[in-house]
Amino acid sequence: MKHPRGLPLQARKKPLANTVFALSIGLPLLAGNTAAQGSAEAIEEVTVTGIRGALAQSLDVKRDATSIVDAISSEDIGKFPDKNVADSLQRIPGVSVDRIWGEGRDIFVRGTDSTLNRTLMNGQNVASAYWWANDNPSRGFNYSILASELVSSLEVYKSPEARHDEGSIGGMVNVRTRRPMDLDPLTINASVEGVYSDLPDEWDPQVSGLVSWKNDSETFGVLASFNSQTRTMRRDGLEVFPTNDLYTITDQNGETYDDVYVPWGGGSAIFNQDRERDTANLTLQFRPIDAWDIAVNYVKSDMDMDNSNQNYLFVVGGYKIPNGDVVTDPVFIPTSDGRRALVGGTIENPDSIGVADEPIVRDAYVESEVFDIDAEYAGNDWVLHLQAGQTSAEGGSTKDRNYWFEGYSREVLNFGPNTNEFSFPDVDPLDGSALNLNAANLRDWVRIMEDDETYAQADLEFNVDWGFINALKVGAKFRDHSIENNRSVGGVNVSNPDIADQVAALNAITLADVSSGPSPELHGEAATSGSLTQYAFLDIDLAQQKIDSILDAGAMTYSEDQRAYYKINEEISAAYAQADFEAGKLRGNLGVRLVQTDQTSNAYIDGDLGSVSRSYTDTLPSLNLIYDLSDNLLLRAAASRAMARPTFQNLSSNIVINATSGTATAGNPNLDPIMADQFEFGAEWYFTDLSLLAATYFNKELSTFVFTDTQPEQIDGETINVTRPYNAPNGADIQGIELQYQQDLGMGFGFLANYTWTDADVPANEDGTQLELPGNSKDQFNASVYYENDTVSLRVSYNMRSESYGGLTSGSQLATDEYDQWDATANWTVSDNFTLFATAVNITNEIIYQRTSDGLPVGFYENGPRYSLGARYNF
Repeated sequence: MKHPRGLPLQARKKPLANTVFALSIGLPLLAGNTAAQGSAEAIEEVTVTGIRGALAQSLDVKRDATSIVDAISSEDIGKFPDKNVADSLQRIPGVSVDRIWGEGRDIFVRGTDSTLNRTLMNGQNVASAYWWANDNPSRGFNYSILASELVSSLEVYKSPEARHDEGSIGGMVNVRTRRPMDLDPLTINASVEGVYSDLPDEWDPQVSGLVSWKNDSETFGVLASFNSQTRTMRRDGLEVFPTNDLYTITDQNGETYDDVYVPWGGGSAIFNQDRERDTANLTLQFRPIDAWDIAVNYVKSDMDMDNSNQNYLFVVGGYKIPNGDVVTDPVFIPTSDGRRALVGGTIENPDSIGVADEPIVRDAYVESEVFDIDAEYAGNDWVLHLQAGQTSAEGGSTKDRNYWFEGYSREVLNFGPNTNEFSFPDVDPLDGSALNLNAANLRDWVRIMEDDETYAQADLEFNVDWGFINALKVGAKFRDHSIENNRSVGGVNVSNPDIADQVAALNAITLADVSSGPSPELHGEAATSGSLTQYAFLDIDLAQQKIDSILDAGAMTYSEDQRAYYKINEEISAAYAQADFEAGKLRGNLGVRLVQTDQTSNAYIDGDLGSVSRSYTDTLPSLNLIYDLSDNLLLRAAASRAMARPTFQNLSSNIVINATSGTATAGNPNLDPIMADQFEFGAEWYFTDLSLLAATYFNKELSTFVFTDTQPEQIDGETINVTRPYNAPNGADIQGIELQYQQDLGMGFGFLANYTWTDADVPANEDGTQLELPGNSKDQFNASVYYENDTVSLRVSYNMRSESYGGLTSGSQLATDEYDQWDATANWTVSDNFTLFATAVNITNEIIYQRTSDGLPVGFYENGPRYSLGARYNF
């Protein structure tokens, strides 16, 4: 049977102009099959505009899909003030976002960690990397590299089908880019915007443009888009650095307290970043004959960041307590593992190092690239889909220079769940002359992370008449994926007599010699009465003149850091078979996916490069059911087995032995993947064209999760306590409910909201410690109110995520406090082609509070609100 171009054997809605929309559901491997709902020869066209039109498109995607899907269209993204894709995704039910850097970077779906969710572009992986020194490549996706202007639609698949790529337990995100055949014969979009960031008090320009053309016969089209964003970022942070180190504390009366967790230190930090992100997309589309549809797509994103981070530090566990300093009137809190942690008191001895200033200057970058060829041939009763491509990414720092000034003082500490207060009785933080540079602690890291994947797949779909089975889909896919981490470390060998004069000159420099005066007033929202809010501030230009000139003249030498190196290669082969069926009011699909993973982990062990290889095969069945109770009310149910592979950092075969402590840290290349048996059911009532009331219950039984433990191991005939990741012998159970409500209220007003409740049950550790599942928040809520007429559209949005959890430290679990945020956007249509707009993000300047679950503060971060004014032109 002949069918329209695009998706195989499906009823389609043909996209129209850029501001007049119709719906095109998904990709060949990601869209639901709705052929049985009507004649495939009919093209269903729906003309809609504005916010209401975009919401209608999202409802159509959800309603027509044969798996459980939520979506956002490009017009809907345009009506959000979001600057990257993650910020748009967090408005979807069950999706939450990490905003630690002021905008979304990692996503969490249905209570699962970001590493258990995959993001695809046009059905394929996008290589990504990170710039920060403490970030490691993961299975997640660095959304900060992807501008929202690039996107045609976002689709979140919460129940898998056999034809979907494996690797997601929470959900799979598909980012669909635009194609020229989906737009008018000539489409031109352009926007210019000024963004004001309140905390650094800076305006930054942002521009984007798109040109799309196709010939009259629609046999060839070309689309080019470009987005350039600059951003001046400032983040204020009050920080504590907890560790798992245990000490004996002695008070002023000689009483001792054993097995006490003591933070290494902490400080008052200001992070500044000048960021420039350029994203470009070129798409060529060919239809040489009616049966062929071929698209060649190229996407490149480059992000350069000049960073500085200055932190005025107390060093209680780093210097004072190991020095044997007495603590007057120590204050402790009990920890979950039965010990205690130091949270207050005066650490005595004014003649030991007790204060430090650590400025870090970092030149960082992230580059990501995708080249993809997607071809489809439509026969009378069958469709062949072929897709192949390559994606690569690189990120890191060309310079990560760490200066270190230190001085002598007592420390007065006072910590609580919302309190980070410390002071120095013997040093005035505004007096930079009290702190001297220590050449032995100068450091530079040059780090490169690389991520590469080559892929090829073939899919064949047949229209069949086998009773209630109406379509059969089979396919195969191969991926060759490598990820590599390298770092070289620069330092000053202070014992080298050839540079004795340079070392002496470096040690003679004080913070006052390279200071521009006081820092800005910090922590306007997070500070309490005893918080440090101002101190002597490093002038980067002065530091480069007086310090870098000596270091770059030969005082600093570099060597490869073998401990940081690893390379992991995975060759993944998959095949699937899936049947689509319909019997009366019941429809759906049933299938199975077979996946083989061949993994090789390379790392240095005791100075020698070695490798560990393993293979494993997984069988992943899936079933999706839809029952139409009426034209507007349907029931859904799904059952499947899903899997997610461990993170790359955990799979490293690297082992590092600390000769001083006689302990070691290591990865674990023999970690098993995380399997999940999951099911869900729900109901969706589309009571008007723009209205929805829906509820879904989901349940996931995870076979295991990864935790870190220390166990004795035999290495070269010695027994050494080695800390490495392990698979938990028992898994975790996740269950939850998603509620959605959306309604057009009339007179131009509308409302939409969603709420997700997630409950995760994690078995206790062997020591009895009860943990929360990392990445899970029990409550998530989103709401938007909008008004729109022919000239004006206004939208106010609210997002809330309840407390979420991380790893173990200092006897308990890291936790991030409940976070909520208000955003708003306004558009004024001056003419058919010209629109003025304004946005506001984080209007109430919410603070991110991180602490251990026992109450030891970790980080209080303030990013400040952002506002913008701009104009769009559409032709």
